[in-house]
Amino acid sequence: MEWLILGIVILLTVINVPIGFGLSISVILLLFWKATASLSIVPLNLFSGASSFPLLAIPLFILAGGLMETSGISLRLVNMANSMVGFIRGGLAMVTVVATMIQSEISGSSVADAAAIGNVVIPAMEKRGYPRALSAAIVSNAASAAILIPPSIPMIIYAWMAQISVAKLFFAGFLPGFIACGAMMALCYYYARKYNLPVEHKFSIRQVGKTTLDAFWALSIPIVIWGGIFLGIATATEVAALAVLAAFIIGVFIYRELPTHETVRVLKDSAGQTAVVMLIVASSAVLGWYLTSEQIPQKFARMILDTTSNKYLILFFLNIFFFVAGMFLHSAAAIILIVPIVMPLIRQIGVDPIHFGIIVTINLGVGQQTPPVATVLFITAAIARIPFWEVFKAGWPFTVVLALVTLLVTYVPWISLGLVNMIQW
Repeated sequence: MEWLILGIVILLTVINVPIGFGLSISVILLLFWKATASLSIVPLNLFSGASSFPLLAIPLFILAGGLMETSGISLRLVNMANSMVGFIRGGLAMVTVVATMIQSEISGSSVADAAAIGNVVIPAMEKRGYPRALSAAIVSNAASAAILIPPSIPMIIYAWMAQISVAKLFFAGFLPGFIACGAMMALCYYYARKYNLPVEHKFSIRQVGKTTLDAFWALSIPIVIWGGIFLGIATATEVAALAVLAAFIIGVFIYRELPTHETVRVLKDSAGQTAVVMLIVASSAVLGWYLTSEQIPQKFARMILDTTSNKYLILFFLNIFFFVAGMFLHSAAAIILIVPIVMPLIRQIGVDPIHFGIIVTINLGVGQQTPPVATVLFITAAIARIPFWEVFKAGWPFTVVLALVTLLVTYVPWISLGLVNMIQW
């Protein structure tokens, strides 16, 4: 019985039923079969599941990312990153990684990062002699790694499911994100030597100063976000609203590159993305109620502990579990479907929920690069106008690097918890 609900969800996903509907349908079918509760519990949980204040950060960060993409903010961040690392051989590839990391400090979404940065750098990389598939692969993997750099929508959903502090989880993502960034930049340098890719320009402190000054207002957005959280004057949801306001004011009144018709388009696109995510979140409340009523998380924990009590072995199996889930499920759906089941086990073996949140986030980032459901991979392939299998073949070494970073983060908890433990909360 414990696995029946998962089987129904997977079956519905295979036949292309949206995951948001599949989660609720699976519970409804089981309620019909077992007749243990009234179906009225379904709409009640759908409503309560989507009416949480912390979840309001999701549509706000999506909107902030959309405004950045169309208002010239992303382009200025790319130019600033180029002035800093473009003097290294293959510097444009490294620029892509660095700019994606900076972009992620505002958007919170891998898909938004890939779209915003990819539209700028993929054509530029092709002009400089980069293979198109390699260009798309770098953007794709950088966007997936950047989900570790807060604010991060998967982190917000995980914190909500695990009932932990969003701010602490955000701070825990910084060092793992920087390690992933450095590892990808090292691989970019290897490819630069292999393909004899060009140096973009000589290093100029004057150019760094000029591009940084030009990007000053763009950089003010993450300052607003992190200043608000770190100083304790705003929650993650409140700084998300401030980020939207800042992006709009900068795009319309300072850079003047956000016309009215583009603003309307961004609002429509953001509403569509939000509807997809929030439908999944609302449906998860129905699933969560059923899992709790059937005590499935406790049964899962007992089953695993009957097999092995070795914490490190259990973490290895859970890494594989989440990686495979990421291949078939949207990251939000994977977190919502699996986290409630495994959290009792995680607490029982003594793993910090914040540390585990980073493990889950990076695993699902790696899963975004592995077909059949590889959202970020498909986005970058579409931008580059090439088959996604070409991007996958060019990018698998980057995905392997991210997998190795996952293992490092898993077995060295200090990487996730060091910064969190230094701060007086």
